[in-house]
Amino acid sequence: MNNELPKFNPTTAHSSAARSATALPPRIGTEHPSLLPRNGHLLVERTFIFSDLSGFTAFTKRNGPHAAAAMLAEFRHITREIAASRGVRVAKWLGDGAMLVGVEPMPAIALGAHLVAHYRESEVEVRVGIASGTVLLFEGDDYIGEPVNLAAKLCAAAKPGEILADCTSDGLPDWVHASDQVTVHVRGVGQVEGILRLVPAA
Repeated sequence: MNNELPKFNPTTAHSSAARSATALPPRIGTEHPSLLPRNGHLLVERTFIFSDLSGFTAFTKRNGPHAAAAMLAEFRHITREIAASRGVRVAKWLGDGAMLVGVEPMPAIALGAHLVAHYRESEVEVRVGIASGTVLLFEGDDYIGEPVNLAAKLCAAAKPGEILADCTSDGLPDWVHASDQVTVHVRGVGQVEGILRLVPAA
């Protein structure tokens, strides 16, 4: 059996697509192998979630380093469990916070709301920032672009127990509500309008 890919002629393929009035634009990540970049980076659509244990420094001062270590270990365990259940990946740990990456916005929003709800009655609360868009995927595991920076800064601007998301309210999980739409001043960016403040159901 011949398992080789058929020879691909980009000129012919592009001409065929141009002749088709109903041809859809190519989806990122579905290109023929001959069209994939050879330089180790790729433009991709992703959703970024930054979460942070708000009040962790004060908690450490009150309770000492051993209690703080236990709190941090629990946070990371819970974050990993929720991320796995939502199809979202932990990209990196940031001390008392985390950066996570998803392909679709709504599972990412569900993850953020799940985390906030879990810590609602805790001595420390979680705050979350979420943003989606096109970024540069560099060497397979490093994301570079404005959505990454925006998600991080929305997390920093969020209050304890709050989710700030640069997203639409269409398709939100039925247990997550947009309490209002706000304009957030993001340092280094300026005024960002249309940010949703999201709240998980009680």
